[in-house]
Amino acid sequence: MSDFPACPECQSTFTYHDGNLLVCPECGHEWSENDTGEVSQEPSYRDANGTPLADGDTVTVIKDLKIKGSSSVVKVGTKVKNIRLVEGDHDIDCKIDGIGAMKLKSEFVKKV
Repeated sequence: MSDFPACPECQSTFTYHDGNLLVCPECGHEWSENDTGEVSQEPSYRDANGTPLADGDTVTVIKDLKIKGSSSVVKVGTKVKNIRLVEGDHDIDCKIDGIGAMKLKSEFVKKV
């Protein structure tokens, strides 16, 4: 039996550490545990370099990103101002000049 806390989603006792997160292999839930041992349910958003992101930050795209359903591309180095963080697979909502409203993954941006 491990000394890790049970999963807050499914109460499984088979949790394990993966980097700085605790992971449940049964339901796939990931969460962090702060220094006092309390479980934090608030998601943390980090850019490609591991820098924490917050609402209103300015980021730069680090890879050419094809836009689904269009022939347009978001080029490397494109600055995106005033991002909004949301839960989901694509965790950044933003507006890109010349393209419009988009959703981006935080792994393809870096904080300016």
